[in-house]
Amino acid sequence: MVWLEQGISDRTPITETKTNGGHKMSKFKSPLHEMSETTPTDYWNDSSAIAELEYGIEHGAVGATTNPVIVVDVLKKDFGSWEGRIREIITEMPTASEDDIAWQLIDEMAVKAAKLLEPTFKATKGKKGRLSMQTNAKFYRNAEAMVEQAKHFAEVIPNLNVKMPVTAAGVKAIEEATYHGVSVNATVSFTVPQAIAVADAVERGLKRREAEGLDVESMAPVCTIMVGRTDDWIKVVANKENIITNPDYLEWAGVAVFKNAYRLYQERGYRTRLLAAAYRNHYHWSEFIGGDVVCTIPAKWAKRFNGSDVTVENRIDNPVDPAIIRELSARFKDFRRAYEPDGMTPEEFDSYGATVRTLRQFIGGYAELCQIVRDMMIPNPDKS
Repeated sequence: MVWLEQGISDRTPITETKTNGGHKMSKFKSPLHEMSETTPTDYWNDSSAIAELEYGIEHGAVGATTNPVIVVDVLKKDFGSWEGRIREIITEMPTASEDDIAWQLIDEMAVKAAKLLEPTFKATKGKKGRLSMQTNAKFYRNAEAMVEQAKHFAEVIPNLNVKMPVTAAGVKAIEEATYHGVSVNATVSFTVPQAIAVADAVERGLKRREAEGLDVESMAPVCTIMVGRTDDWIKVVANKENIITNPDYLEWAGVAVFKNAYRLYQERGYRTRLLAAAYRNHYHWSEFIGGDVVCTIPAKWAKRFNGSDVTVENRIDNPVDPAIIRELSARFKDFRRAYEPDGMTPEEFDSYGATVRTLRQFIGGYAELCQIVRDMMIPNPDKS
């Protein structure tokens, strides 16, 4: 089956099979390409690195995501391509701080990557072809600062989703940014309560726009669940609290959370799409195939999936083994907090273990980027 785009979202399936001497020949370049062409599940590239994004687009990617850690990784991999430009920015902005230089660099990296997605953005009238760019992770407690930065990003890049963390302040910022016409990508999110809070905040923002006769049809909000980091945190808890359980079950925590959130999204008719991120195993892709969701996949994992024999088939509605959910719920309070819709209040999001770990890493990634810029602005004279 092949899905043909008609208008923005109406898809009509048609059968298209090639044969050679009576043998079926695949018309798809890879499993990810097949998923993108035959299911509602979208593939995004989890990086703004040009070569990685080009590979993704070749295999069906219709979006891309980035964060402070990814930006640093891209810069390290391709420093030769950016070193000269960083020096130019330093010269062009003689009174700028290292933060100013860092954000100018982030803006330019994003613009370059976003241009590759513009054809898809235009063809789908804004529903796809977007790059996700993250607000300063240090703003996680400041809703006003996040909103102002989101509005700036939206002016720089039209085909953008702005990433904001799902902290207590982030939920407020998500509603306000949505009201201002910014398509959000809620990040630093690992749980059903966070996903529900995001969807409700987006709905409030959209309804405020609709009440004023403002456009909402071209907006494309998404809510990330970092499924691999959900798994990571439950494993940390198991080690800290000396909990013995079936080790295979620990690979399913994030999948269970994502599928429960997806079920609730479908039941409640939210206009936000779920996005799966932070890959640790193929379940974080294969178990979501067939859903009206996004899978944002690092190039390393995309190539692994494309070289695998995992079949492309609808699994989103396959329930996680109830025995796994019972065991994880019985042994891990933090799994219950992640899995149950009322497991946490927004005021508790900031202190959830996975949130704290990820914020620290993202803030650290931004600090590392500033250090790279600092070393170019004021080189260490003690080093040759």
